[in-house]
Amino acid sequence: MHMCLYSLLTLPDGVRLLKTLAERIHLTTGSFINIRQDCGVGAADVSSVSSQFSDAPQPSPSSHSSTPSWCEEPAQSNMDISTGHMILAYMEDHLKNKDRLLKEWKALCSYQAEPSTISAAQSESNVKKNRCSDAVPYDHSRVKLKAEINPSRTDYINASTIIEHDPRMPAYIAPKALSHTPSPNLCRIIVMMTALVEDGEKQCDRYWPDEGSSLYHIYEVNLVSEHIWCNDFLVRSFYLKNVQTQETRTLTQFHFLSWPAQGIPTSTRPLLDFRRKVNKCYRGRSCPIIVHCSDGTGRTGTYILIDMVLNRMAKGVKEIDIAATLEHIRDQRPGMLRTKDQFEFALTAVAEEVNAILKALPQ
Repeated sequence: MHMCLYSLLTLPDGVRLLKTLAERIHLTTGSFINIRQDCGVGAADVSSVSSQFSDAPQPSPSSHSSTPSWCEEPAQSNMDISTGHMILAYMEDHLKNKDRLLKEWKALCSYQAEPSTISAAQSESNVKKNRCSDAVPYDHSRVKLKAEINPSRTDYINASTIIEHDPRMPAYIAPKALSHTPSPNLCRIIVMMTALVEDGEKQCDRYWPDEGSSLYHIYEVNLVSEHIWCNDFLVRSFYLKNVQTQETRTLTQFHFLSWPAQGIPTSTRPLLDFRRKVNKCYRGRSCPIIVHCSDGTGRTGTYILIDMVLNRMAKGVKEIDIAATLEHIRDQRPGMLRTKDQFEFALTAVAEEVNAILKALPQ
């Protein structure tokens, strides 16, 4: 297994970088509008999501392979230079001013989503399916499975749809740790943010075979390949066949390995390169990405926040309010991004990626 060939940038290093940049370009913080959209999110139905896919024949599975390699993806964006520098100055102010950061975090902690009913998750038949009592889906944004594809034979799964701007098409699905391979009608890409076991405690079931194929409920799952990029993440390809309908699909799983259950990564750089590889694979697709950790809130929420903010910047949005974006995400699943350290990590990651984008732009 190869080590990643970049020097790690710690969070304090990131703060010093932003301070230097802000002092060099003599910028002040711009005004940032609240871009939260109070859209109602209907309960997702697999039939509406599956309509995005064709039933064309899929290639046959290949033999299992494991190939260590590493190549950093270039930062790409439609962001202009002035917007990038303004965002950097904004991030620098937040990261340097600990009082302001703490005040903003306290305000986020007191935020109450509406509507916020969780009756389905709290029903007697579903309580045992939840990992944590405070990491459950709201009724209005929970994923509803067709009973015949759910091992529990009900429509309940602890998973929430997360929309970015279009309520008709979720950008993400945030479940608790998966116990079986998700229905291929739900997604084509899985982002896994947890190890299977950490400090002797089980975080997630292995929902794929070590090699060859295994039967998970009505799906025969073949591990096609396992590509090791570096010590921090790897990519797997699964070939699924519905044994009842003979329908086949290919799923790609991006597995990030260096985010501990308690704490944050020591650097933003591996996660940012990981995200670039996910987005390169996702480009041109219209299906949601499944993002999961152990409970589907802390690491999951942090990744979705970083990804959503950077995607908006890539589309040319000039004014970003990260706190309002997090509230928008929390409107759809409670507890998303759990700690101040995770919030600070998200700010640092956004700033580091903006800096990389600026370096890649023609000056």
